[in-house]
Amino acid sequence: MNPAKRQEIFTRFRTANPAPRTELEYTTPFELLISVLLSAQATDVSVNKATRHLYQVANTPQAMLDLGLDAVMGAIQTIGLFRTKAKHIIATCRMLVEQHGGQVPTSRAALEALPGVGRKTANVVLNTAFGHPTMAVDTHIFRVANRTGLAPGKDVVAVEHKLLKVIPKPFLHDAHHWLILHGRYTCTARKPQCWNCMIADLCDYKAKSALPAGL
Repeated sequence: MNPAKRQEIFTRFRTANPAPRTELEYTTPFELLISVLLSAQATDVSVNKATRHLYQVANTPQAMLDLGLDAVMGAIQTIGLFRTKAKHIIATCRMLVEQHGGQVPTSRAALEALPGVGRKTANVVLNTAFGHPTMAVDTHIFRVANRTGLAPGKDVVAVEHKLLKVIPKPFLHDAHHWLILHGRYTCTARKPQCWNCMIADLCDYKAKSALPAGL
């Protein structure tokens, strides 16, 4: 895909959605961190249902520690892998209190050192909470990047690095949100809605599907 197409793709995304944001509900970097940690192998809808109550009673690392493992586990039991995630939450909160003064760190290394926090989670927090021009590649973004020809890659790290290289800088801060929303609602896994896609004429997948059989 050439630079002009990439420029046009993100111009259209911005025109349609000038201020994209995560669908996770949060009010502080700490709440975002916990919500993203919970979102692994779970939907944003299920996470939001659980955290609406949880954050009312514990929305700081110390408050979460005071609440205790059993109560945290009970609050998130509707989310997949809730036992493991509850343990990670408590361990993460302990590290935040003991090593970071109860604040969410702003460096990748410090974030990835927290229990249950991997590269994708760290990138989401850096981008969404702190405004860093990072790219958190999940299954939706990986699919969109490869299917459209925007930034093909064999694994999520390769796609991340390529996206950071090819996305025009003015769009980089919001690109994560545009791509994940496009993958979640339009460029879906089994049946991409090419008929309802604002970038269909710029997409390699659409062009290939229009070729005669065997080509």
